[in-house]
Amino acid sequence: MHLGFIVTTLGRIDALRALLASLETQVDAGDRVILVAQGNGESVATLAAEFAARGVPVVATTSERGASRGRNTGASALPGADFVVSFPNDNTVFPAGTVAALRSHITDPDFLAGGFTSWDERGPKTTLPVAGTPLDRWNVWSVIEMGILMRRSLFDEIGGFDETIGPGAVTPWQVAEGTDLLLRAMSAHPELVNRFRWLPADIHVDGISTAYGLTDAERRRKLRAYGRGTGRAVAVHRYPLWWRAAFTAAGLLYGIRNAAPIAITDGWPMFVGRLEGGLGRTFGQRTMVSTTR
Repeated sequence: MHLGFIVTTLGRIDALRALLASLETQVDAGDRVILVAQGNGESVATLAAEFAARGVPVVATTSERGASRGRNTGASALPGADFVVSFPNDNTVFPAGTVAALRSHITDPDFLAGGFTSWDERGPKTTLPVAGTPLDRWNVWSVIEMGILMRRSLFDEIGGFDETIGPGAVTPWQVAEGTDLLLRAMSAHPELVNRFRWLPADIHVDGISTAYGLTDAERRRKLRAYGRGTGRAVAVHRYPLWWRAAFTAAGLLYGIRNAAPIAITDGWPMFVGRLEGGLGRTFGQRTMVSTTR
């Protein structure tokens, strides 16, 4: 079973170069790295050609804006053989030995999907359950997009990512596309509950935090957009009303629970975003996309 790394990018060349360099000595000839440029396309194609000449199985393509749309475009660009697909951000880096470790967990012919850890400059972004824990609608939130492993045949069967949600989508619901993908996979294949592979905590990719490098205004806009996405997901997937109410109110604590660059006052945009998502409407914010750079 080969790995397909699908990377949607706005064209951040330095970050992409670090990503490809980290994969250069780890991928096999049968693996594929697909760069989906949604900006700076010529430079992304040039970078892909440079690494392809060095033996990295990477190609570049393009799509309209939206992380979910880009990931679907990248998956459709894979060759005909079945793959296990993963979705690194363009600022993701694979520590030495990570790809081999991932590969060791997908060799079972019955493999359908699994999750591994993503780190940022502050440490693990989430804590995953131990191996053997059934996947459910509560712990599914611990798997974020760059930590998803999914058999391409399953990905295609359920229609890939919902292109109306996620960063850069045309709707206000700017996150939770990975959670939605896994919830739909569970619905289509109930056996996934017990076949989902939780990888050990020492297998991880590195990246940056949600608010890294943003101005105060950009950070709060992004947090509100992310709050809208998660709030919409818990409403669409019919989580209990009491839990949805508690989840929305807990947005106020976001600024207390998270370290810098998150500020105490950042709980308000997260709370408002979750409320908007739960209600399915927005309150006057002009810019709906989570980020523009």
